[in-house]
Amino acid sequence: MIIELIPSADETAADRLTDHLRSRGLHPWRGGEPSQLVLDPAPAPAVADELRALPEVADVISVPGKLRRTSRAYRSDTSIVELGNGTRIGGTEFVIAAGPCAVETATQLGTTAAAVHAAGARILRGGAYKPRTSPFSFQGLGTEGLRLLEAARAQTGLPVVTEVIEPADVEAVAASADIAQVGARNMQNFALLKELGRTRVPVLLKRGISATVDEWLLAAEYLLDGGNTSVILCERGIRSFDPSTRFTLDLSAIPVAKKLSHLPVIVDPSHAAGRVDLVAPLAKAAVGVGADGLIIDVHNDPATAACDAGQALTPEAFATLVNELRPILAAVGRPLATAATDEPATLASAVRA
Repeated sequence: MIIELIPSADETAADRLTDHLRSRGLHPWRGGEPSQLVLDPAPAPAVADELRALPEVADVISVPGKLRRTSRAYRSDTSIVELGNGTRIGGTEFVIAAGPCAVETATQLGTTAAAVHAAGARILRGGAYKPRTSPFSFQGLGTEGLRLLEAARAQTGLPVVTEVIEPADVEAVAASADIAQVGARNMQNFALLKELGRTRVPVLLKRGISATVDEWLLAAEYLLDGGNTSVILCERGIRSFDPSTRFTLDLSAIPVAKKLSHLPVIVDPSHAAGRVDLVAPLAKAAVGVGADGLIIDVHNDPATAACDAGQALTPEAFATLVNELRPILAAVGRPLATAATDEPATLASAVRA
């Protein structure tokens, strides 16, 4: 149960209400939102009605089950995450993020960013920090990668999504990026989730490779409990017994998550498949099951990619995919969100500078 305090309630009023609840044998705690108290287990309905009558209380929201702020019982309308360039994730428009899995060089990022911008991507993806299975694999450029992403954003106008892997790096990533990505390996890195919950940078939360939908949503609860309400879920495939693909894209998870939760859900077909030939069909399937967007690996020269070369689309293949998605999106009544029409032609040279 979540108790919403009246807007004018101060710390004294909240403390007074807390003391009153404890005198009734209840055990409230302060959530991430200063205007909220949480009760678990929830009291009887009659007690909830009594609480609503208290002068400090604006509303009492009963949320069944383990989910609290992610649940549609808490918020019935789909949440919309708004970015600085007018992009709205979770609304009617379908949003595509695209770019290299890892930021490698100014030329690589600049060329790719210009291409995805021209093809209709609304968000630029690129990894500055790369958690890798092997310690001998490319780990990313770190702060230099953040600098290159900032330059690419300045030239294209595209907001940036990039991964953060350590609580100590949250401040730097939040200062440079428009969306902080939590990768599949870190979905249950609770220290990282708590730190991101204290920020107000939007968070893209990828599903862990063996996580249930409930565990995925409970990870999102950490972010919302910290007060960060701008959370985007991302289905990126789960581990199965079949070695045909890198992971198995769980398309059923999208409508399940959207029924349970008000948070927007996007799909990563690139990491799910691990194969470039499957990215387009999986992306199209994601539209059909109700995803709010896609995040796709695109590299200007996939053969030379420092990581995940086998799943990266060329800029030409990405442009073809976007055009093939348009009639499918039209059929389900979701227009494609397109980028601003500023000229990105000089991006590569500008990033090098």
